[in-house]
Amino acid sequence: MLRRVHGGATVLDGAFEPDQPQRAATQWEEKGRIAEAALPLIRDHSTVLISGGTTTETLAARLGDRRGLTVVTNALPIAQVLSATAAVDVIVLGGVLRHREQSLLGHLAERALAELQIDQIFTSSFGLDAETGLTGAHVDEAQTDRALLAAARDIVVLADESKLGRRGPVRLARLEQVSTLVTDAGAAHPVCAALTRRGSKVVAA
Repeated sequence: MLRRVHGGATVLDGAFEPDQPQRAATQWEEKGRIAEAALPLIRDHSTVLISGGTTTETLAARLGDRRGLTVVTNALPIAQVLSATAAVDVIVLGGVLRHREQSLLGHLAERALAELQIDQIFTSSFGLDAETGLTGAHVDEAQTDRALLAAARDIVVLADESKLGRRGPVRLARLEQVSTLVTDAGAAHPVCAALTRRGSKVVAA
């Protein structure tokens, strides 16, 4: 992402995010542990939203034995993973395809959310910081991402330690809006400590 400056533009520090295949190949052990730790948070016969991301895709792949679960998603990789799981009902939101992320964006997705009652969202964004909260890397995704978060009763963030304390250019949610953080970071990490002080739950992976 670029910021306009006198005489040209400059890249925002830390705003670059690798594409989906590159992210899938990194820190896969940590993502597996985080997904396993998040599983007990999902209740049978509930409706959950799973947003796009390699960690959330790892979680989706572990939902095969859930009873009466409905998963809402705007991410085609999530829908593809769950297509092999007959026990889970899958609702794919409409919208304009963002090819890089294989996600659906725009007012069609946002209008569909208004028709749904969602218990939890499981999301993994660009960064989670004690001061700026949950942030994203892409301005063109921000409105849909905020709508996804607002549609759920509880926000569950799946984030390895590298994402904690990192700030993206787009604010998506305040820290106090996060109900639960599932992470491989220790309880003493400033973000974990800040969430605990606010009464949010931190689950160790």
